[in-house]
Amino acid sequence: MNYNKWLCKNTHSLKGKTVAVSGATGGIGKNLCDFLSMLGANLVCLDRNFQKSNKMIADLKVKYPNLSATHITVDLEDIDAVKKAATQLKELKIDYLILNAGAYKIPRHKCDSGYDNVFQINYVSPYYLARELYPKIKSRGGRVVAVSSIAHNYSKIDTNDIEFSNVVASSKVYGNAKRFLTFSLYGFFKNDETLSVVHPGITLTNITAHYPKFIFAIIKHPMKIIFMSPRKAALCIIYGIFNGAKTNEWIGPRLFNIWGIPKKRRLNSCDPCEAKQICEISDKIYNDITKETVTN
Repeated sequence: MNYNKWLCKNTHSLKGKTVAVSGATGGIGKNLCDFLSMLGANLVCLDRNFQKSNKMIADLKVKYPNLSATHITVDLEDIDAVKKAATQLKELKIDYLILNAGAYKIPRHKCDSGYDNVFQINYVSPYYLARELYPKIKSRGGRVVAVSSIAHNYSKIDTNDIEFSNVVASSKVYGNAKRFLTFSLYGFFKNDETLSVVHPGITLTNITAHYPKFIFAIIKHPMKIIFMSPRKAALCIIYGIFNGAKTNEWIGPRLFNIWGIPKKRRLNSCDPCEAKQICEISDKIYNDITKETVTN
């Protein structure tokens, strides 16, 4: 694929614009940051690994000497760190916030906030960041780009166990968190195209590399052939920067939500009653978090 040709057709220069990216050092994240650097954006990499993030920034500056990039250390399992990051981002005058970080099959535990760590990483923390930064991003004519997943189709919410604490299947636990993120943001933004919900389809990243080693050694090469590369998948996120999405619209690969270049389409996977419940729960979670004092 000719990426330069696609970028020329579907994007424009981001010179003078500041883009914050969570999960910047992951498979899709690195490619995303490369595209953003190519478009002239100033980068803010939100990542828990300072060394890894700074190494990536250094490599990008070799390729793009005029790049302005910085790093903010934030662990999405730590709500105090997320609050501090939100404060720093407000001071940096962010134009675009890309909520790309995610965690799939990881050891599960309760965070200090009281929430399941998969639920917090994939939903609670990014939802909080989106709400905190929305006013300033909107005033700057920017956009919040939230990375969802086709896994959100795997489950419906359980109001008696909103975090799926008693669910074992990783696909359902992850999908439930992405379902909360997707429909809580639709409810908060209410057709405001300051929001863009995107998804990368299926691609070979750290999230999909969760199988036992001997199985992964067998399937990783076929996966590279069958599914899109992280670089091509990153185009869905880039497309979301330049195209807002109204409620129940999302941007992803055009063929069966798995292959191809980005396309905006209607999302009909959540009925209004469930969406309302998600929004009510999300409002309560956000209000509870904002009431808590950040510890030093």
